[in-house]
Amino acid sequence: MLETSARLLRLLSLLQAHREWSGADLAGRLGVSARTLRRDVDRLRELGYPVNASPGTGGGYQLGAGAELPPLLLDDDEAVAVAVGLRTAAGQGIDGIGETSVRALAKLEQVLPNRLRRRVSALNAVTVPMLRSTLPSSVDPAVLTELAHLCRDAERLRFEYRGHDGTTTRRSVEPHRLVCTERRWYLVAWDLDRDDWRTFRVDRVTPRPPHGPRFTPRRPPAEDLAAYVSQGVSTRAYATHAVVRLLVPLEEAGEHISPSAGVLEAEGPDTCLLRCGAGSLDVMVIHVVMLGFEFEVLEPDGLIEAIRTTRDRLDGALARAETSPPRTRDGAGRTPATRSGSGAAS
Repeated sequence: MLETSARLLRLLSLLQAHREWSGADLAGRLGVSARTLRRDVDRLRELGYPVNASPGTGGGYQLGAGAELPPLLLDDDEAVAVAVGLRTAAGQGIDGIGETSVRALAKLEQVLPNRLRRRVSALNAVTVPMLRSTLPSSVDPAVLTELAHLCRDAERLRFEYRGHDGTTTRRSVEPHRLVCTERRWYLVAWDLDRDDWRTFRVDRVTPRPPHGPRFTPRRPPAEDLAAYVSQGVSTRAYATHAVVRLLVPLEEAGEHISPSAGVLEAEGPDTCLLRCGAGSLDVMVIHVVMLGFEFEVLEPDGLIEAIRTTRDRLDGALARAETSPPRTRDGAGRTPATRSGSGAAS
């Protein structure tokens, strides 16, 4: 009986891990016959788990959606990760998710074993969240869930996309992955009309079903999709690109430079490279200087000339400030205007 129960938990874990399994694959993973597998599937159904079965050579088993959510099978680390994630979900830019997260967390903590509840409580007790009072964009959780399902099931997505200039276009894509930064969500997808990979801000996406059909996933544009999106939003999206050497270790630079501000690369123990973009060289000067680190321009050469121009402009402003006589101000901080005549007219 104990062996059967352990096998049922293993079967449930496999069904939760992937969308669909063939009977042969499941039986092989469990080390049982096809007949035993069918019997175990029937037991899961009796316990309330809606396991769907497709007949034929191309068929298989799939954990379906039931009228009620069945118990989830989580190991210790997964349970702790879910609990901590729910506590911080309100600060991740998903509109309206805060109250829902609290309700879900209350249910989870009711069933956590004491050893796990202590781990979660200890972590929360010594963690101070630094959440922003306002976010530049929020994502409808229903949209986020819809996109996640289409990525998982490899189904084409049709949607309206609002560009940065406010114009709306109709798009048809093969969604691949969702990438979350500190303040925004992005969808990485193959654009069927442009025949290339594109990155879309999810808060600008309005799905327009019906979706589909299914597609065979393509090889992604990069192994590290987080770095790919970071480069896209911080560099490729701008007309002017630059590479500068920061005279600080990579770890120190990473504490102050967000993925949307540029892509950092390790170079040496005391330096790192920053690849970034801006609308113009003048804006690039401000961007690089305001990072707060000593730096060396590697490219483009025009950025060095733009820095010289800015330096001369600042030197001129300082020189004029040092030679100009101090201007007296009234109590309100205003410079009194020179008045002519005997006074105001009566």
